[in-house]
Amino acid sequence: MVKYMKEVGPQRYREVFGRDYEDFEIGDVYEHRPGRTISEADNTWFTLLTMNTHPLHFDAEYGKLTEFGKPLVVSTLTLSVLVGMSVSDVSQKAIANLGWDDIKMSHPVFAGDTLYAETEVLEKRTSKSRPGQGIVTVRTTGKNQDGVVVCTYLRKVLVPLKGEGIEDKNDY
Repeated sequence: MVKYMKEVGPQRYREVFGRDYEDFEIGDVYEHRPGRTISEADNTWFTLLTMNTHPLHFDAEYGKLTEFGKPLVVSTLTLSVLVGMSVSDVSQKAIANLGWDDIKMSHPVFAGDTLYAETEVLEKRTSKSRPGQGIVTVRTTGKNQDGVVVCTYLRKVLVPLKGEGIEDKNDY
């Protein structure tokens, strides 16, 4: 994460966060920390909040009868946590998320698992239709506490070029 302080007055500083388009380099890999341990409450609340009524995510007795022997963390919670973990490095200054592609859930996640993520910059280009902005494509890989890959996805974000962000234009 590009993070530093900007002097805004005598002995007064403001945190500067995120990446402009020029800060992304193809091939760079960002390891996102801290990790996030998923609790049973996280899973139950997220499952019910999103109206996912499959009992495999919140009924322990049902989960015992499956090949997993216990409830699974709902896959959209796993994806949401991994995306959230990547915000400070990838999209803290984003103008828009342009999409997620090729999402793969390669290993089950259970309550008590700790997720870690890393993101690789795959490509970038300036926008043809939006001057002062660029499109960055990344691949994020989520792993559990044992280093087992649980999820991967591609993501495209629209980010400002240096000097074109909200904080640059509005002294945010």
